[in-house]
Amino acid sequence: MKEEVEKVKQQRATAIQPLTQEDFYTENGRYVFTEAYHLKRGICCGSGCRHCPYEHVNV
Repeated sequence: MKEEVEKVKQQRATAIQPLTQEDFYTENGRYVFTEAYHLKRGICCGSGCRHCPYEHVNV
């Protein structure tokens, strides 16, 4: 898992990627970001996201 996180961090540093349909879905009028989005983001945002692959390290 740590290797994958480091790889994504490196990718994130080189390019900002636009959102795609695999990055989120809507539920009850709210956006829910997927694990794919969080991996592209590269770090835990600390919001307690449902699909956080970083084990909520910043919460």
